[in-house]
Amino acid sequence: MAAVAVRFGRLDVAPEEEARLAALLDADERARAARFRYARDRRRFVVRRGRAREALAEAAGGDPARLRFSVNDHGKPRLPAGPHFSLSHSGETMMLAIGDTELGCDVEGIDASLDWRPLARSFFSPAENEALAALDGLAARIAFFACWSRKEAFVKALGLGLAYPLDAFTVSVDATPAILDGGAGWEARETDAPGGHRAALVVKVA
Repeated sequence: MAAVAVRFGRLDVAPEEEARLAALLDADERARAARFRYARDRRRFVVRRGRAREALAEAAGGDPARLRFSVNDHGKPRLPAGPHFSLSHSGETMMLAIGDTELGCDVEGIDASLDWRPLARSFFSPAENEALAALDGLAARIAFFACWSRKEAFVKALGLGLAYPLDAFTVSVDATPAILDGGAGWEARETDAPGGHRAALVVKVA
């Protein structure tokens, strides 16, 4: 079984910590950070990229500031010499997965105000919508976010992002993560999430 380490962290850090992490970024990352209109979004970007650099340097050895990333045609970053990794965030919560095979991760805050059913009808597979229709209230809302995080994690693992149709495959909506159809060679794994969130991890197995 492929070894994967998963970390969660907070992005609402003190200015001193933001400055320390900003010093680890390369010129391209600093330019991207500068383009954010709002300080909150800039801070979140700086912290998650800086923390990812620290964790990847810890896993691979070397200086966090000297890591050099490449990206595929859909913007998925990678380290040419490994390890594989995936980075996600929702609000002030970040998720980072690092492993020895292709993978994707996603974390989603459970939004109590979101009108989620039209989104499910637009983007989810018929089987997923059928499973969600059998649920009510909070259970249905939690299941929607569990489903969404698993689908996001899978397309991120593929390296295609939302260029890959979300209704082209089916995942579970209950407490047990699984790719039920359209995901040969991949598996969804159990992963804990901070309170008020759902998180997913998808790993290549063949």
